[in-house]
Amino acid sequence: MPCPPSSPRTCARTGPGTWLPPYAFTAEAAVTDEGRTVRGREAIGAWLNNAGSEYTFSTTFTGATVPDAAHVDVVQRLEGDIPGGVADLHYRFTLDGDRICDLVIAP
Repeated sequence: MPCPPSSPRTCARTGPGTWLPPYAFTAEAAVTDEGRTVRGREAIGAWLNNAGSEYTFSTTFTGATVPDAAHVDVVQRLEGDIPGGVADLHYRFTLDGDRICDLVIAP
């Protein structure tokens, strides 16, 4: 479900399992996943198209916190043929106005 650039907080609450379009990120944004960082909308778009494609899994939204206006932490449980079978991942968004400038995905 793509979200308009004006609502990354709403998209973050729905969980990254619905994935965000590249325009939800700032031009200089960075995404870190599995210890690798990609920068810029074009690279983020490629990452979005391929992230997790080697696995089959389901996601369950388990919660979110908004410690301040610039940060959102979404937690999702992944279950499937991922290493270990189950993982609880944090999707830590940093916002710059109405766009995402940083996303770190980690346990």
